[in-house]
Amino acid sequence: MATAKSPTARAREAVAWLKARGSAKIRDEALTRYGITASKSFGIRMGVIQALGKKLGRDHDLALALWDEEWYEARLLTAYVDDPALVTPAQMDRWVKDFDNWGICDTLCFALWDKTPHAWAKVKKWRDAKPEFVRRSSYALIASLGVHDKKAPDAPFLKTLPWMEKAATDERNFVKKGVSWALRVVGRRNQVLNKAATRAAERMAASDSPSAIWIGKDALREFKRLKR
Repeated sequence: MATAKSPTARAREAVAWLKARGSAKIRDEALTRYGITASKSFGIRMGVIQALGKKLGRDHDLALALWDEEWYEARLLTAYVDDPALVTPAQMDRWVKDFDNWGICDTLCFALWDKTPHAWAKVKKWRDAKPEFVRRSSYALIASLGVHDKKAPDAPFLKTLPWMEKAATDERNFVKKGVSWALRVVGRRNQVLNKAATRAAERMAASDSPSAIWIGKDALREFKRLKR
């Protein structure tokens, strides 16, 4: 009887598959055009990674092994392979410390973590984190939940608005953009949240923080377009 391959062996097979399809042109494009910083990257388009994830199916142990391979594309693949029901809080805390670019951060938050039962707890835990991409993860999760959780009540989103106002003064580029994304998504959900988000945006726009002003004005422009 054949012995089933270990998660590590299957992860290495997936990495080899990705490596064979890598493109230096795509890798360099990601680095320059999209501002992706990844020390280990093959250069694979997202559609190819998503197709491989669909082929592999949900497999928590495989996802853990893929993450440990440390390749950018292998870590992106975990968003489409891991089982949200089996993701643990400790795993999320461990992985988020490895985030070194917005692509990994946003993909994990948008395609996997917002579907876990731990998402709101991590929003709260990471909202004031010192590392740039850990803090961004809090606001990327708010945005992801705002897009995908259609049945969520207003209360948890309203609670995040003061956190956004505080984080809006963080001048780091990826925190600033994460807060902007979260604020705009919350303001698009319904009229109640739009009014609250608009008030928060107005306060940001009237502040003396360059990043808060940018976030507030960006959101106000979008909210104005929604009313046309």
